[in-house]
Amino acid sequence: MKRVLFLLGHLDDIDIEWMINNGYKEELEVGDRLIEKGKTIDSLYIVLSGKLSITDGENSKLIAEIGAGEIVGEMSFLESRPPSVSVIATEETSVYAISRELMNSRLASNLEFKANFYYALALFLSNRLRKTTSQLGYGNPSEEDLIDESVLDGVSMGGSRFGQILQKFSEV
Repeated sequence: MKRVLFLLGHLDDIDIEWMINNGYKEELEVGDRLIEKGKTIDSLYIVLSGKLSITDGENSKLIAEIGAGEIVGEMSFLESRPPSVSVIATEETSVYAISRELMNSRLASNLEFKANFYYALALFLSNRLRKTTSQLGYGNPSEEDLIDESVLDGVSMGGSRFGQILQKFSEV
């Protein structure tokens, strides 16, 4: 499931509009590094189109491939630590970026946005952990993609909001 749907589905329309107006589009060519292991990043990213590979950084061992609708840089955003992986474009890719500075300012000044933002991050990080645990052979694979019905309502709303971002940055 596209992780951005968790985030966008739990923010309100004013927050989505704020994000659209305060973020920017970044274009990557094949081989461009969006994130380099161990080097601080200053933005949170949403993949609009294209494909990125997540590697261990040293040996370029592939960990995962991601595409449109995925969020990148969220762990470094939460922890204020350098990333533990590198993220490299494997095809022409467009990403939406919003600076850490602007996000922190919004989080500090708007408690509802802060609560919704961190709740959404918790949901999709939990989803990712369940999936990883299942891939490692633990857990129940049949439950891998089960989501609470109350969360599904937000995910549905997130789809239309992701469409707004794609339209703003001409990715549709």
